[in-house]
Amino acid sequence: MEWLTAPFEVSFVQRALWGGILVSLICALAGTWVVLRGMAFLGDAMAHGMLPGVALASLLGGNLLIGAALSATAMALGVTAAARTARLSQDTGIGLLFVGMLSLGVIIVSRSQSFAVDLTGFLFGDVLAVQNSHLTQLAVALGLALVVSVVGHRAFVALAFDERKAQTLGLHPRLAQIALLGLLTLAIVASFHVVGTLLVFGLLIAPPAAALPWARRIPLIMIGAAGFGISATFLGLLLSWHLATAAGATIAAVAVLQFLLSTVAAGIRHRFEFGHSS
Repeated sequence: MEWLTAPFEVSFVQRALWGGILVSLICALAGTWVVLRGMAFLGDAMAHGMLPGVALASLLGGNLLIGAALSATAMALGVTAAARTARLSQDTGIGLLFVGMLSLGVIIVSRSQSFAVDLTGFLFGDVLAVQNSHLTQLAVALGLALVVSVVGHRAFVALAFDERKAQTLGLHPRLAQIALLGLLTLAIVASFHVVGTLLVFGLLIAPPAAALPWARRIPLIMIGAAGFGISATFLGLLLSWHLATAAGATIAAVAVLQFLLSTVAAGIRHRFEFGHSS
């Protein structure tokens, strides 16, 4: 028991755990829609699109959260504009924005004297450096994510499964798409302190994907994703403490491992049920 509890008696690990729990809840709300709509590439691009704003804020001594929010918003606007360009596929537009924003971020970071340290922190985060102010910000972000998820649920469902039907039902699919991009932006910006701009993708995608084979209703997928995310945070911090590995990367690795185990278990269950019924 001491092996399990000893790390969490340290104050900065406790804050890291609470930060990871809040991030897991936010990512469960946004990531479920990303998985259901097949927006994984967009989510990855959005996560990398934050880098220029974070790097510029760091270079100028500004607020990293504000820099991340401005950069992610610019990325979201760029994605929306690319989707309206008839002669350019959405994937192509997103890919170009992805590379452009990432390159700009690296160029800005290279202007800093602590290039390697800054870039590592931006990409991989520092969950063990989470402060009480970060927890407050995450709690506010979770509240906003809940409001957007509840208010936009019906429109998001229609958008995920039949965009034309959403239009006929008067659910304003374009507005719903903007709201969904806003929810995704909120999740990514709120989470980068914990796992960085690179690994936030792990908590955004892996837990909902792991929960998907075990739930038929969207709220249940979100609850399952939250459970997977929280357990990945706990196990990741525990392993990181005892193995002396990078905490954010270990959390993301555990989340991906959970997805792989869930997929294998779901496949075994399907074969058993199919064989039993036949």
